[in-house]
Amino acid sequence: MRMLLNCRSGLHMRLLRLIMILALGLTTLPIGAGDADSWQTKSVDYARIMSRVKWTPVTKGMPKRGGYFEPGKEYTGVPYSSVKHVGRYIGFDIFLKTFLAAVENPKSVLYTENLHKKVSNAECYYGKVCSSYTSYALQCGIWYVSKQHGPRFRKGVTLLPPSAQSAQPGDVIYTPPAKKNGGSHVEIVTEIKRNADGKVTHVRIEESRPQTTSNTLRSAKAFNAHISARNRELYRITDLDAWRGGNKAESFLFPNYEEDSATPKINRVLLLDRGDWVPYHKGQPVKFNVMDRDNQGVRTLVIKREGKLVEQIKLSGKGVVERNFETCGDYTAHCVMKDGSMSQVCEFAVCDLEFQLPPYPVPRGKLWEIKLGSENMNAIILYFKSLSSGYDEHNVFITAEDRKKGSVTIPASVTAKADKMQVWLIGENRYGRLKQRQDIAIISTAP
Repeated sequence: MRMLLNCRSGLHMRLLRLIMILALGLTTLPIGAGDADSWQTKSVDYARIMSRVKWTPVTKGMPKRGGYFEPGKEYTGVPYSSVKHVGRYIGFDIFLKTFLAAVENPKSVLYTENLHKKVSNAECYYGKVCSSYTSYALQCGIWYVSKQHGPRFRKGVTLLPPSAQSAQPGDVIYTPPAKKNGGSHVEIVTEIKRNADGKVTHVRIEESRPQTTSNTLRSAKAFNAHISARNRELYRITDLDAWRGGNKAESFLFPNYEEDSATPKINRVLLLDRGDWVPYHKGQPVKFNVMDRDNQGVRTLVIKREGKLVEQIKLSGKGVVERNFETCGDYTAHCVMKDGSMSQVCEFAVCDLEFQLPPYPVPRGKLWEIKLGSENMNAIILYFKSLSSGYDEHNVFITAEDRKKGSVTIPASVTAKADKMQVWLIGENRYGRLKQRQDIAIISTAP
């Protein structure tokens, strides 16, 4: 029956496509329009997971650029924050539902942590920036910085004429830095409106920018003016697999579009300081906020690991209980209520992630090794970023063989230009990703 329905669905989409072609008087329909299975259509759907979500802060203290989000006010779209290795990117490092759970916990890191002075261009502990927003929509396993979306850095992408008549859903708009060492920007086209003659009348652009994601429908004239300003460029990805290379979302556990697009049931009795459905580093404090928002009365907090009892904690009422876990594994926590019933379960993981750099500066342009280890988590990516250039970035994807031998060979191209680099090890399990960062010096050697 499922196969029959899928065939009917495919036939329906082909008929719909034909009807739209005839109605618009076109010989062909723009890529992605009317094709529910195209990657362009998916990119629009995935972009809107993050841009259309609604949430309301429950207390004061959630930082944004120039101040704080207002308690009790509904916001649309995830917050802007360049969390880097300190916080976590929504969609890549955590589920969207993890962010939404943290919003409902007045004791969560969203309200108690401020990254403003810890990381440049950052505020919230959970957030997105323009490049992580478009990379998520374009089905990447890790973000590409804005400049690296284009044909000078990627295969399978081309520069288009700067006109609304050229645009299609899934196209990317790149804004170069306004000044040397300034920031660049990237946006994604999510909708094209045409008149009866097939001429483009409006273009919708969505993007991540302060304070939350932005959704702008421009007339063709306004779109052309937008593209013309600041030397912007319009890109079309012609081969998604060539553009992504080894950076494919389907090769990893995250992004998880199915989970992110579902409506979660947020726990009203108990939430963690990092929300729910989330990993912690081994030894990192886990703070359980017993909220009992419906005032049912709480009796006991029960913590389990892999289904086995770890601890039962008697409760005298609402409040925060803090524990450190040195044993890795997948954990659950719930409250036993005064009437003997059990609350909704919170889920989290405790994981270990570490790597060892050479104890000496790395020779420029040479192969070298990084040792790595993890527990209850797979090491998946080594990310390298130059400390002197915002665009000298590299991803080394860790294979099962690398994990088995406990080391990764780093290509010579990674250290071809930089004098000093950030090195991030990124690991993931079914609840999300964790990151560890170290810096390493690069030295030139005699020929």
